[in-house]
This record gives sequence, C-alpha cells and structure tokens, in this order.
Amino acid sequence: GTTVVIGMLGLLVLRQSLLNGVAVAAAATVAMTVLCSLTLLPAMLGFTGTRLAKQSRLRLRGAGRDRRRNIRSSSRPAAERWAAFIQRRPVIAVVVSTAAILALAAPALGMKLSMPDESAQARGTMGYASYATMARGFGAGFDAPLIIAAKLPAGGASTGTARLASAVRATPGVVSVTPAVVSRDGRAAMLIAYPATGEQDPATNALVNRISGTVLPRATRGTGIRAYVTGPNAGNVTFANVIGQRLPLLVGVVVLLSMLLLLVVFRSVTVAIKAAIMNLLSISASFGVLVLVTQDGWLHQLFGFPEKMPVTTWVPVFLFVILFGLSMDYEVFLLSRIREAYDASGDNSASVARGLASTARVISAAAAIMVVVFLSFVLGANVSVKQVGLGLAVAVLIDATLVRLVLVPAVMELLGKANWWLPAPLARILPKTSR
Repeated sequence: GTTVVIGMLGLLVLRQSLLNGVAVAAAATVAMTVLCSLTLLPAMLGFTGTRLAKQSRLRLRGAGRDRRRNIRSSSRPAAERWAAFIQRRPVIAVVVSTAAILALAAPALGMKLSMPDESAQARGTMGYASYATMARGFGAGFDAPLIIAAKLPAGGASTGTARLASAVRATPGVVSVTPAVVSRDGRAAMLIAYPATGEQDPATNALVNRISGTVLPRATRGTGIRAYVTGPNAGNVTFANVIGQRLPLLVGVVVLLSMLLLLVVFRSVTVAIKAAIMNLLSISASFGVLVLVTQDGWLHQLFGFPEKMPVTTWVPVFLFVILFGLSMDYEVFLLSRIREAYDASGDNSASVARGLASTARVISAAAAIMVVVFLSFVLGANVSVKQVGLGLAVAVLIDATLVRLVLVPAVMELLGKANWWLPAPLARILPKTSR
C-alpha cells in the first residue's frame, strides 16, 4: 500500500494542478483502504467467533494431507518444478527474457506525445464528420489555430504588430495569419496563425515550439512588444513539453523512495535494486507496445484505434505510477514468501522455488483478472482510455509471466546469497522489521 501511495504522490513532482488533485485523491483512497484492512477488517472478522478458526483448521488439515500425498508421490507443485527448471539454466533464462522485454520496449524511444483531436474519433461519429469537413475545406490545420497575444508599448503599435504578423506568416509550416486586432486602449493585440498540419501531427508541435522559442523573440526584439503563443493547441504542446521534461524526475523520485522502502522491509540492497529494475523493465515494455499499436499502427484496428496517432500526453504518467504500484505489489508478495523460506532454511535455490510455488497461483489469478478488466477499456470509444487499458494489460501480462516466472528465479539463482546483502553500517541504522 505504501508503494502505491508513493507512486501516486509522485505526480506532485510534475507541479500540475489537475494532476495534483488526482495524486492526492488516489493516494488518500489507497491509504484508507490499507487502514481499513488493518483495523476494520480484523474487527469484522472478530464477529465470526470460533467459526473462522474451525474453517482454518479444516483447510490446514487438507493442506497437510495434500503435502503428505505429494511427498509420497515424489511430486512437487508445477510452479516449484518450473522454478527449478529455470534455475538449472539461469543464464539462458535471463538473456532470453531480457532480450524479449527490451525488444518490446525499444519502440518507446520514439514516443511522441500529443492530445487527441477530432481526427482520432471513431469513423461515422459527428465529431469526426465535422473535422473531416473542415479539413477538406480549409486544411488539416484549421482545427489547430495558434493565437498570438501581444502586450504593446505606448505608441508604435501598427509598426510592431505588422512586423510580428509578417514574421509569423513567413514561418515554414504556417498557412495563413489573420490581420492583427488591437484593443481599444492600444495596449494589446491578437492575431491567429493556422498551421499546415493537424493538432496531432508532430510537425505542429515543432511549429509551436519554433514560434514561441525563436520567431516571436526575434520579431519583437527592440520593439518593446511582449508576444506569446496561446490557445488550446499551444496549451497542449506546452503541457507535453512539461511532461517530457519532468517525467524523468517523476521516475527517479518514485523509484528511489520505493527502493528505500524495500530496503527497510527486506534489509537487502540487492532486493531493492533488483525490484526497481524489473518493474521498470515491464513498464518500458508496455510503453513500447503502446507506441507500436497507436503510433506505428501495428494491429491498431484490432484494438479499435481508427488511425495512427501519438500517445496521449498524460497517459505515460498515469501508466507509470499505476504500474509501478501494481508491480511492486507482486514483488513484495513474492519476495516475502521467498525471504520467509530463506530465513527458515538458508537455502537460496530452494527458497526461491518454494516462494514462487506458494504465490504463483494467487499472482497468476490476480494478473489474469486485471488483464481482462484492462483490455475491456479497449472496447470504449475514447482513444486515451483505450491507450490506458492497453498499456496496463500489456504491463501486467509481462510482469506476471516473463518477469515473475522467468527473470526473478533466474536472477536470484545467479546472485545466490548476494540476494540478501546488506552492508554492516546500514544494518546498524535500519530498523529491524518483522515479516
């Protein structure tokens, strides 16, 4: 629960008011759920009296009979046999699984961020019909106007605004510019530039950055005019720029805090680093598949995307914080069982196999449910929600299969006792937690 709260509160790093509200609301919901699990749930179970204890004893007797039957038949659970199989070939397992995950993640390097426009709506809807009509009549960029707002000095407004309009009009990628409209007091002016490309086109984003970063400063130099690019389209580009700049900071903060938490819980530097790397691998793979489907058009019609489109600006941020929390849930659940078995036996290989065997069914069932639920998002009409559902489903599937069933047992087999390495200075500082 704490790792999920850390992930959601990581959105505060982006310093966006809308995301701040989402972060606080989601973190508060998770915190209250944990609090209820630790207080209300035990109290409610107290009303069952001895009935729950009787059911537990019956289940333990049944489990004991199954265990004795397995021992007599020299058989082990399938998950434990699978872990043993992976542990016999750990190098091959690590190389193959890591290569597969990195291959899926590679397309994420070319991710383009943008907010969806009317062209992304389903064919046959009024929204797409209106966009197509305007695009045919006036060009794709008519739906993505750029408003140039200028603060004028006293006097010389006509010369300055004419120079400003001329500079914007001469910018490659601008189709037309409306005449400047000056306010009654002569202190403000506004003109509208229409790009040649649509709102979702990466060329439009580049044009907005060029106008705001180069064209306007040059055109207003020495005139006393202060000009800005504004409007919905420019606002979306600015938001995409902010996300692109601060996303690495978000990742760093969330990963670092989660590693510190795991370090305290498991008293192992290796476990904390390994968990962070594996979670990042599964998240990166989901980003790569998302780019393949939405941006590159691979199987896009199967998932209901009408055309190729950039990834919605806010989707990677939400995918990261949600997926990091979900992946860490699996990691903590699995590692807790492995650590318990290791503390009891001191055998690393056997502990990994037993820990995987005791959690495989629950993790697999939970993952299957979530994959189905997340894929149901693809059935909706909103392309951004489709992207969220696809990214979540892919990440959970990869995390529960390649990562938990292959990478974890293989890496822990290779590391051996180094899995539980903790420097003596840290051992004295860190609190001793019970598992």
